[in-house]
Amino acid sequence: FLRDNPLSKIEFDRIRPDAKHNWINQAEHDWDAFIPVATDESKGSRRQADENSIFKLYSLGVSTNRDEWVFDLDSSHLAQKMKFFTDVFNADQAKILRVIDTIKAKSKTERDAAVEQMLDLSIKWSSGLKANLLKWVKIKFSSKLIVPYLERPYCLTQFYAEKAFSDRLTSNHTQMFGDKLELDNSMIALDVTDKPFSALASKYLVDLHFNGDSQCLPLYRYDNGNRLDNITDYALHAFQTQYSDASITRQQIFAYTYAVLHHPAYRAKYALNLRQEFPRIPYYADFAQWAAWGDALLKLHLEFETADPYALQIIETAPDTDNPALLERLRKAKLKADHVSGEIVLDGLTSLRGVPSAAWQYRLSNRSALEWILERYRETTPKDPTIRERFNTYQFRAYKAQVIDLLRRVCTVSVETMRVLGAMPQETL
Repeated sequence: FLRDNPLSKIEFDRIRPDAKHNWINQAEHDWDAFIPVATDESKGSRRQADENSIFKLYSLGVSTNRDEWVFDLDSSHLAQKMKFFTDVFNADQAKILRVIDTIKAKSKTERDAAVEQMLDLSIKWSSGLKANLLKWVKIKFSSKLIVPYLERPYCLTQFYAEKAFSDRLTSNHTQMFGDKLELDNSMIALDVTDKPFSALASKYLVDLHFNGDSQCLPLYRYDNGNRLDNITDYALHAFQTQYSDASITRQQIFAYTYAVLHHPAYRAKYALNLRQEFPRIPYYADFAQWAAWGDALLKLHLEFETADPYALQIIETAPDTDNPALLERLRKAKLKADHVSGEIVLDGLTSLRGVPSAAWQYRLSNRSALEWILERYRETTPKDPTIRERFNTYQFRAYKAQVIDLLRRVCTVSVETMRVLGAMPQETL
């Protein structure tokens, strides 16, 4: 090519880097004119004058570094695990305290090695847990620390919210749900990875990997039990001024933001921007309509547990064998979805039919909402050896009826979500 096309005769395009130093895959340049959902300036300052975003507080989801221990579908089973974990932690702490004077005389490297050798490896240790161990605070098991939690989209589980046992359960999370993580709130969880952008509202605490690497934007924040608005005065003034409407509320701004973050045309046009930084929100015409769409989506996603069950056909196949081994294989979970036929195979005896194509189109990150549920309820071998040997009691058959009910409700949520998205404009500004 170069032999036949001298450089002097080739017409080149001149490429200039954008403001963020991107030479290729340059994002949309009208992005910077939109209002940011969150900034470090708003979060880090106590001065109202420094606010420049919609939300003041934002935070990553919870990261435990020992999920198999601190999560469980069954609260009583979770209590058994955490009583064991607490006893081992306290016993190791007592062992180290008995020889602490000897350990203090050693170098740091020798001290760390001595502590390491004394640890009971039947529980999952991390650098954060070891640091908590050496703070000499004795931990007591409390069933009051078991709280509802969304580990994955539409997959409600139980979480043992002892801060010492989670590497990232911080004051940001207690600002969202109070010191006991039990106060009312709603949040928008954003996926900030390079996967397809997604946003999902939750009224529960969520995991770091809830729908990707989740950044959480709560409607409220709490200070000593007092509820404060997390939608800033800056945002309230900006929206009221933009639409010449002093009656616009913070709740409406929350709903408007949620609607825009779901707008298919917005996601498509600003896909590169959304991969590079936090979302920014344009001012669309007809604020009230967008807020109404947001309200409809919030109701669907926050209240998924009480959505009307979709009329899926439940197909039960009677086993034609008395062979115990074969029956066991038939009852083994499959949890496979066929988008073409609209069928979900739960196990060798039960399947659901009539899943509409729209249900598969509602996706969060790299899976549909229904597929998140199927993935979460699969039977897997625990990685942690103690969990595997002592606490591996999960069987899909015990949750089969619950999963069928959940799939039917989330099918309704999925179909209705796509109906709302279909009513939105096909273009952005």
